Amino acid sequence: MAGRKPQRRREFGTTRKLPSGRWQARYVGPDGQRYTAPETFETRSDAQDWLNLTRADIERNHWRDPDAGAVNFEKYTLRWLEERGLAPTTVDRYEGLLRLHILPTFGGKDLDEITPPSVRTWRAERLKATGATTVAKSYRLLKAVLQTAVDDDLLRTNPCRIKGAGKEEADERPTATIEQVFDLADAMGPRWRLMVLLGAFASLRPEELAELRRHSVDLDECSLRVTQASPELTNGRRVTGDPKTRAGRRTVYLPDFLLPELRRHLQWFAEKEPDGLLFVGEKGAPFRRSTFGRKWRKARSKVGMPGHFRFYDLRHTGNNLAADTGAKLKDLMVRAGQSSERAQLIYQHSTAKHQRKLARGIDAEVRIQRREVAEAERASEA
Repeated sequence: MAGRKPQRRREFGTTRKLPSGRWQARYVGPDGQRYTAPETFETRSDAQDWLNLTRADIERNHWRDPDAGAVNFEKYTLRWLEERGLAPTTVDRYEGLLRLHILPTFGGKDLDEITPPSVRTWRAERLKATGATTVAKSYRLLKAVLQTAVDDDLLRTNPCRIKGAGKEEADERPTATIEQVFDLADAMGPRWRLMVLLGAFASLRPEELAELRRHSVDLDECSLRVTQASPELTNGRRVTGDPKTRAGRRTVYLPDFLLPELRRHLQWFAEKEPDGLLFVGEKGAPFRRSTFGRKWRKARSKVGMPGHFRFYDLRHTGNNLAADTGAKLKDLMVRAGQSSERAQLIYQHSTAKHQRKLARGIDAEVRIQRREVAEAERASEA
C-alpha cells in the first residue's frame, strides 16, 4: 500500500488578484480582526511571502496592529503632558516648544505618518528659523513623546534617529565682574539693589528671590533660608512651591559686606509682616518679571553689559568667586542649590562651618578687588 501523502500545511491568510492585475494579501490578526496589507504585490508569490513574514511576527509576539498608529499626534501629545506629572514650569516650557516649533508641522498628522525623513526635514527647517539650542530642546521633546508611543505599541520604532540632534551646545554665558555687579545694582536703584547683589554673591535664582520673606532672614548669622520658589509662567501666573531641585532647600551664608545692605532693605522696602515678602514693587505688588525686566534692560544698557546678559547670569559671578575660595565641590553645590548623583560626591559633606568659611572668602575677595579699583581711581585723579 502506497504511503499517505503528507498533508500540506495550510497557508496563512488569503491572496486574490485584483482587476489591475496586482495581488492583494489579507489575514486575520491575533485580535480576530481582518487586515489587508498596506500595499499590493506584483505576483501571488510576493503576496504570500509578505503573509509568511506577518505570520512569523505573530508567532514571535512581534505583531502590532497596523492601524494602532492612526492616532492624532497633537491629541496624543497633550494627553502625554497630562499623564507625566510634570512641574508647572516644565509644562509651561514644553507647551511653548510644542506651540512654536513642533505642532505647526506634526500637529495634524497621525503618529504613524511621522517618518525619519519628515523629522530630518523638520529639524533642518527649524535650524534655519531659530537657535540651535531651541531646536535641540524641541527635538528631545518630540523624541520623548514618540518613544512613549513605541512603548505603548502604537509605533514599531521611533522615527527620531538623528545622532546628536538632542545635544545642546550653547555658547558660554557671560560673567560679570565684581564692579559690574555693583554698577548694575546702582543702576537698578535702591529698591532692587539687594536683589542684584543676592543674585550674584549668594547665587540665588530669580524664582528663589521672589519668594524670600522676612522670616527667611537671619541677621545674627548673616544668612538666608531658602525653602520655596515662585517661578512665573509665560502667562504671568506664579506657581509657588519647592525650589527647582531638592538641594534648593538650603541655608545660604552671606558675605559680611551684604549685612548693611540687608538691614537697610528690611527697613525700607520689605513688607512689614513676619512672613512679608522681601521684594515687592513700588506699589506693594509682588515681584513681576515683566516690570523687573524693563528695569533690568535699562540698567544693563546703562552699565554697558551685552544685550544677552541675563539676570540669571549673575549666578556665574557668585559661583566663580565661591570656587576661587578653594571650596570643595560639595560645598559649591550646596551653596548654589544644585543636586547631582556623581559617585565622588557621596563621601563629601557640606557643613554650616564650611558655608560660613565660603562666605567669608567671598567677602574678602570682593573687598580686595573693590579697594584696588578705588585706589586706582584715586591715583588717576591725583
